[in-house]
Amino acid sequence: MNTARYIHDKKITIGSHLPLMKGARGICILLCLLGISLTGCKVYSFTGASIPPDVKTVTVEQIRNLASNGPASLNQTIMDKLKQKFVSEASLTQVSSDGDLVFKGSVTSYTFSSQAPSAQVQSGVNRLSITIQIGYENKKYPKESWKAPETFTRYADVQGSQNLTDIEPQLIEEISKQLIDDVFNKALVKW
Repeated sequence: MNTARYIHDKKITIGSHLPLMKGARGICILLCLLGISLTGCKVYSFTGASIPPDVKTVTVEQIRNLASNGPASLNQTIMDKLKQKFVSEASLTQVSSDGDLVFKGSVTSYTFSSQAPSAQVQSGVNRLSITIQIGYENKKYPKESWKAPETFTRYADVQGSQNLTDIEPQLIEEISKQLIDDVFNKALVKW
């Protein structure tokens, strides 16, 4: 598209020599429209979570430990990590009861299993699996609540030659983080 203009009796063609300007202008307009649309009704974070501005608090109720062979503190570890995630990454305030968002549930399974049997007495690879069942209620927007508790399972594999007692705390830390990320994403990122 060439547009001819006359300034002080000189013909100037606008548009033909500035194709980059058109593209940059279009991108700028697109970014402005995107910015306006995002400020409409929800607050977006760098984690991808969309949280309405009137949702300010979260309650994480006592997580029960129903796994018969897991460490006694496993439920507390999961509960603490869940609280920390929502406070630090969703900027919500933790309250002991009646939060805008409420999470409750239990650790339902904690198992070590052999994944790669070997000819020796010990396994080639062992797996620690942890399963949790979490319910989510959004008191401000009930349609976003889960109809039933969701089940999340994560695991970590280790070489059979490693002493499980020595690495168990590290494995629990790693698996717990993954489980909490799954709960967070399901509740607020809507994956």
